This record gives sequence, structure tokens and C-alpha cells, in this order.
Amino acid sequence: MAVERTLCIIKPDAVEKKKAGAILQMLEAAGFTIVACKRTHLTRPVAEGFYAVHKARPFFGELVEFMTRSPVFVAVLERDNAVAKYREVMGATDPAKADANTIRKLHGASVGENAVHGSDSLDNARIEIGYFFPASEVAPVA
Repeated sequence: MAVERTLCIIKPDAVEKKKAGAILQMLEAAGFTIVACKRTHLTRPVAEGFYAVHKARPFFGELVEFMTRSPVFVAVLERDNAVAKYREVMGATDPAKADANTIRKLHGASVGENAVHGSDSLDNARIEIGYFFPASEVAPVA
């Protein structure tokens, strides 16, 4: 398998509960290298731009409000099969339906406040990483 990268966002609910360190530790234990990581407070325009694909959906406004209410951690994760593996480690969107010992089962509260975001494809991972990290902040894939 080829080394891939994916985007991780530790969402406001998890940061507010001081779970960012535990989540990053889980990711490293699962074999991910954290290539880049920063704490930031998303502005409304940044959140709206990132989630623009959902603009027509009824939950868009609530999503933007949630993602801008307090800081997040944004990270680039790297490992073999990173996109699929991270989605496995995250767990189902609904924490109640997530497998045991996944991030969302352990740290999520609801479908809306589910602790983390992850890219859903390799193409989207490239786009999402570029949205938050200029090339100068992320070394090329070896």
C-alpha cells in the first residue's frame, strides 16, 4: 500500500472537553504520523468555505455555528491507507452506532457533536489539507 495523507479536525466539542491530546494519542497509537497540526479558531467565512458542499442542506447553519463556537485542532495524518484507516479509527458518524474504542464512541456525544472530522476520499483529503495548510507547512510525501 502507498503512504497517504488525510485531514483530521478535532471539533469544538472535543476541544472544550480537553480531549484533543487523548485523540492525538489514539491516532499515533493507530500508526499515524502527525505531519502538521495547529490549533485555530475558525471564522464564519472559513467554516462556510470548508463546508460549502453542504450549503444547501438544512443543517449547514447549525454546522457552521458549531464549528465556529470555540477552537479546533486541524492536523494532517500520514500512514499506509490513511483515509480508510482514519475513518475506521473515527467510527460511525453517530457515536451511538460507532464501534467500541473508536474516537467517536469514546469522545462524541451526538451526530452533530461527534468529536472529529475526517476526509472521505483521497481526492477530498488533498483538497481539505490544502484548505488549511499551505505547501510550506507540509513537507512533500516521501
